[in-house]
Parts: sequence; structure tokens; C-alpha cells
Amino acid sequence: MNPLAGLGVLITRPTARAAGLQAHVALLGGLPILFPALDILPVDDAAASTQCDLAACDLAIFVSPSAVQFGLARFPSWPACLPAAGVGQGTAAALRAAGVTAVLAPDVGADSEHLLALPQLQDMAGRRVCIFRGDGGRELLADTLRARGASVDYILCYRRGLGSADPAPLREIWRQGGIHAVTVLSTQTLDNLFTLLGGDAGLIRATPLFAPHARITGHARDLGVATCRLTAPGEMGLVRGLVEYFAHG
Repeated sequence: MNPLAGLGVLITRPTARAAGLQAHVALLGGLPILFPALDILPVDDAAASTQCDLAACDLAIFVSPSAVQFGLARFPSWPACLPAAGVGQGTAAALRAAGVTAVLAPDVGADSEHLLALPQLQDMAGRRVCIFRGDGGRELLADTLRARGASVDYILCYRRGLGSADPAPLREIWRQGGIHAVTVLSTQTLDNLFTLLGGDAGLIRATPLFAPHARITGHARDLGVATCRLTAPGEMGLVRGLVEYFAHG
């Protein structure tokens, strides 16, 4: 069974994060086309400066695998008694792979809302929390934890940039009908894709788009994308969404 046989699937993840999705698409007969619309870059020491003292914290929260990668690089000796939380199972897996043993994450979902719904994060009175994240992003996590009584600090450990790949080859493949689906995992990635395609952004609007969060599909609709499919979280959610859509297409 090759449910994606002959279908070109655009993968917009940063190169370092794209291998898993590429492999899944190829395994199902699809043609993964990598075009990293988003770059994940380290921040300089001045931007990363913080008053957050890990030794005094009760919980460290990581918002993504990139936060794990760049955040733990700044703290190679992780306090053994400090528990960590990830917004989803992908982030939790990255923490465990890095040697952090006490890890909290929602069983389903991969966003701030699902993490905040966990019973362990309801009564936060008097607790100190440090959030590892990139530049920008939503304030929901910190605002909610503060409202529940926690003291919250940030550690800025990476920044997001516009992808540097040449869009000309992608435009040509797309114009020739070689792109049948677009996969996107963040609103900024989608914005970057529109920027990089420029005057050919109509190609995006006319191609089915798959994303694992309603914020992304809603943003895509606002940008004029005609077909937006909300999938289950993570890479496997995207893959299942692709298979289900094209099985009934």
C-alpha cells in the first residue's frame, strides 16, 4: 500500500527538523519536497541573558524541541531535582533524549492549552517557573501560570528567521503540477512561505494545506488558502491527515 504514491508533499520545516516527516512521506510512496521556509538560529549571549536562577526554580517549561536543543546547550549540567515540562510529546522526547528524567507533558495535543490543562499545573501558588522559548510567541502560558499564582521568567534561547533557500526551483516544480500538498507547523512558517513565493503566492492558495493546529489553518484561511485541513498533532498527525484526505480525494 502506497497511499501517497506519486504525490508531491511540500515540507516547510527547518532542515534539522525535517528528516522524520520526509521519511514518513517517502515510506507511503509520496515525493517529499523540502523547502525550509523557517530557520532556527541561536541568539547571542546578550539576548539570552536572564535573571532566572534554575537552582531556585520549581519547574522548567520548554515550548519546542528547538528550545530543548538550544536551551540545554546553555545549561549542560541540568539540576537533577528540577522537573521539566514540554508542550507536547515531541518536546518531551527531546528532553528525555538529552538526559532529563523528570518530564511532564500532555498525552494528547502539543500546545500551551493542553499543557495548561494538566492537573499538575492548576495550583501554582508560590511556585517559580522558567520558560525556555524562542523570540516572540504567545504569552498565554506565562500569563495563565501567573494568574494561578506562579512567578514566571523567560530564557530566550533561539530566534526564528526567514528561510534562505532559493525559491526559484520550487516555483518551477509547483508550476508544473509537482506540489499536491503543503505541510506547515507554525503560522510564522506560513508567513515566510508567502514572503518567499512573492508574486507566486497564488500557488499556495490553490494547494491543499495541512497543519496540526487550528491557529495555523485559521491563519491560512485568512491568507486566502482555499483548502485547509486540520490534522492531529505532530508529524504523524500530518501524515494521517494526508493519507485520509487523498484516500477520499
